[in-house]
Parts: sequence; C-alpha cells; structure tokens
Amino acid sequence: MNTDKPGVIILPPVLYGVALVLALLLNWVWPLSILSSTATAIWSGVPLLLLSGALAIWGKRTMQNAGTNINPLQPATSLVITGPFRFSRNPLYLSLTLLFAGLSLVANTLWGFIVLVSVLVVLHFGVILREERYLEAKFGEGGWLRRWPVSPKRESAGEYRGGALRISREVGNPLKARIKHQSR
Repeated sequence: MNTDKPGVIILPPVLYGVALVLALLLNWVWPLSILSSTATAIWSGVPLLLLSGALAIWGKRTMQNAGTNINPLQPATSLVITGPFRFSRNPLYLSLTLLFAGLSLVANTLWGFIVLVSVLVVLHFGVILREERYLEAKFGEGGWLRRWPVSPKRESAGEYRGGALRISREVGNPLKARIKHQSR
C-alpha cells in the first residue's frame, strides 16, 4: 500500500459535484431564489464561471509544467509556488468554489450558498489540512511555507525580519494566513 499521499477523505471535484446535486434537489423541493430576476442571477454568475475556468486552466498548467501530480490521491513530486500558487496554496480548490458559486447564481438558488458552507468545512478538514500535513512531512516546513517579501512600512503584517516572513496559504484566503517569523 502506497503511503506517499495526503490521505484526503474525498476528491474535491466529487465533493463539489455531490453538493451541487444536493443544492439543486433542495431548490426543486423548496425553491429559494437569490435574486428576483433570473436574468440578473445568470449575468451575475457568468463572470464567476469565467474566472473559475481561467484559474483552473492556469493552475493545472502550472502543476503540469512543474511535473507534479494534480490528483491528491497520488504523491506530490514537487512543490509548486509559481503561477496562481504564488497567491494561494489551493488555487484549484478556489476555482471549484468560484465554479460552485457561479453555478448557484446561474441556477438562482440560495441553497447553493447554504450547502457551500458545509462543503468548505469538509474541504478544509478532510482535504486541505491533510494535504498540508503531508507536504510538511514530505518537504519540510520550509518547503511549503512561502517566503514573502515584506516592506518595513508594513510591519503590521508581522515583525519585519530580514525582508521576509513565512506565510502558509489556505484556500486563497489571505485573512486566514498564519504568519510565522523567519528565523535567521
């Protein structure tokens, strides 16, 4: 049995797909619209769908160019910190979230956003935290924590030491970033 993998509890596309079917079924049984105009809902969702597609393509190409596996059931062969991974540790999951939100808007169902809360909890605890532990064990703390240049004028982001802080990134949310000081 190959233990060189993160041990995620579910593949993220499967998680989002099941959740979308659930949201659509809930909307069929008990419709909850987001906007009063279906046309407005559709036009609100389309930009999210386009952004999701662009981010997914960019992230997938970046991982392929780095020669690492995209499937979280397979071992990571290298760390990717270029392309969209400069901004988010998980741009492909961010893309799935944007896709889900865009489809919820296009379907004009509030159920999509209600279900999305549960999806993000499962994604965080069942996928992301497991992947982070795996990457830290495989590549070491310095490998998956990104060195981030910080201006001395931005000391509120953390103590400025030698021009860099190490920041772990989660689901593209810089507000949840954990800042660890770089030791000299």
